Amino acid sequence: MSARTRARKRALDVLFESELRGVALGSTLVERLDAGSGPVNPYTVSLVEGVAAHREHIDDLLAAHAVGWTLDRMPAVDRNLLRLAVYEIWYVPDVPDSVAVSEAVQLASQLSTEQSPAFINGLLGRLIELKPTLLS
Repeated sequence: MSARTRARKRALDVLFESELRGVALGSTLVERLDAGSGPVNPYTVSLVEGVAAHREHIDDLLAAHAVGWTLDRMPAVDRNLLRLAVYEIWYVPDVPDSVAVSEAVQLASQLSTEQSPAFINGLLGRLIELKPTLLS
C-alpha cells in the first residue's frame, strides 16, 4: 500500500470519527496532533485540513449532483470518501482525477456497502465530467 493510500485511509478515519463524535471535521486531527499520538503523515494532515476548509463547497457539489441522494442519507463512510476525493479532484493538482476516483472506490469496496463503490464511481465521474463547466 502506497504512502498516499495510507494517508487517505487515515484521513478518512479522522473525518469519519469527527463526524461520529459530532465535532468539526478537523478537530479530531488537532486533538491527535496535540496529544502526540504517533506520527501523522503530512498528506493526511493536508487532506483533513483541506476538506475542513472547503467543506461547504465540496458538500454543495455533492448535494447538487448526487441524484436521488441527500448528504444526510448517504452512509457516513461514503460521504467522507466523497469529500476526500472531491477535495483532491478540485484542489490538489498533482493528483490525477482518475487516481482520486480509484482510491475512493477501492476504500469504499473495503469499508462500505456493496453498492457504495458503484455509487461513488458514478458520482465522481459525473463531477469530473462537469468540472470544466463548474470551474468557469
